[in-house]
Amino acid sequence: MSENPKTLGDSDWKNRLTPEAFKVLREHATERPGTSPLNGEKRAGRFLCAGCGQPLFDSETKFESGSGWPSFWAPLEEAVATTVDRSHGMTRTEVHCARCQGHLGHLFPDGPRPTGERYCMNGAAMKFEAEGDQTG
Repeated sequence: MSENPKTLGDSDWKNRLTPEAFKVLREHATERPGTSPLNGEKRAGRFLCAGCGQPLFDSETKFESGSGWPSFWAPLEEAVATTVDRSHGMTRTEVHCARCQGHLGHLFPDGPRPTGERYCMNGAAMKFEAEGDQTG
């Protein structure tokens, strides 16, 4: 993506993303649990932001949480940012792409070692790049 993703408008994003990815990344929606093909992805590689291509998670940090969403115990360095989400009558930690600010999911303190964290991500917000396919 050559232009600054932070300056793109809704019409630009709608032209670049699938309808489901737009709803998740730009409108903070949540996909139904168990619907993402990335939930079962077990190959070595990286999970990238579907909006801007930012590498987000290495496959080595992915684990089966039983939640129905792809889950990771740590992001790549400086790949994501977090904010406080007080929607739906609760306080949660929202995770978004550090580059394009797209909504990815939420962070919970019930993950495995070594971090004890669970980055519960929407598969629609990501793309998978197998290890041999990596260009960056």
